Amino acid sequence: MATQFEVYLNAGQHEGGTEAALEALDLVDALEDQMSVFRPTSEISRLNRRGADGPVEVEPRLFELLELAIRLHAETDGAFDVTSGPLWRAWGFARGAGRVPSDEELTEAIEHVGSHLVELDAEHCTVRFRRPGVELNLGSIGKGYALDRCAEMLMDAGVSDFLLHGGRSSVLARGSRKPIRQAAPDAPPAGWVVGVPDPTRRDKRLAELRLEDRALATSGTQTQYFRHKGRRYGHVLDPRSGQPAEGLLSATVVAPSGAEADALSTAFYVMGADKALEYCQSRPELGAVLICPADRPEGLEVRSVGLEEDELRVLRREDS
Repeated sequence: MATQFEVYLNAGQHEGGTEAALEALDLVDALEDQMSVFRPTSEISRLNRRGADGPVEVEPRLFELLELAIRLHAETDGAFDVTSGPLWRAWGFARGAGRVPSDEELTEAIEHVGSHLVELDAEHCTVRFRRPGVELNLGSIGKGYALDRCAEMLMDAGVSDFLLHGGRSSVLARGSRKPIRQAAPDAPPAGWVVGVPDPTRRDKRLAELRLEDRALATSGTQTQYFRHKGRRYGHVLDPRSGQPAEGLLSATVVAPSGAEADALSTAFYVMGADKALEYCQSRPELGAVLICPADRPEGLEVRSVGLEEDELRVLRREDS
């Protein structure tokens, strides 16, 4: 998945914890073999080749993930879309060298984008594309899903306190980090402390979140972008317009599962702050930290929802 996965455990807490963690990390490799569009033998690549010819049966857990992706597409009014690969290629991000496509190229790409073009049959676990040229790319949900599956393995092995991350932008926590020595008389807060990166200052934290039995994901364009004629173009694309998303500097989502956090952080970045906050109002189990540009140069505004006062600590504010 073009990133490094790591597992953090409390030292000496779980007998066999290290072995369970290594087995969980091995699962990441197996999921990469299943979901990567960059591996021609993967199940997703096979589906992309055959999906327009008729129904293709897929592994049940993968089918459940596709069901979630289609549901989130509908709930976010199309801001999240696993069929946006043609747009990604048109903008050159698939080759790692961005470019501004022509109007004709964008029109052609958009004709093959839209989760309404994907037909799921739950009874038979099959997927069919309603038009040739449609394809699936799980890059915006796959890391979170991999963390969910790794967490299942660790819990099944009796490991109840751990932190997982994939490239640090996708994180999942269970239980709590235990101090080496218990500080008396006050017990430390439950959960694990996770940093929210500052989108304007490299390798700096903008905030810290206390994560307990939930997952977190952050989307932004700090590392993947290009400049053309003085304008900056980020790699997160709005699948509805075909244009790079603008309006937010970053979007961090806290959700019950890694897959949802991963997908919704991308969706919120595309939707913008107002629509994202509105979405969270209907989903009280979600939390979000949205970083918006402020009027002053290099200024920013932090907007949050669904997080308790003891869960979020902002380290930098607009006037800092």
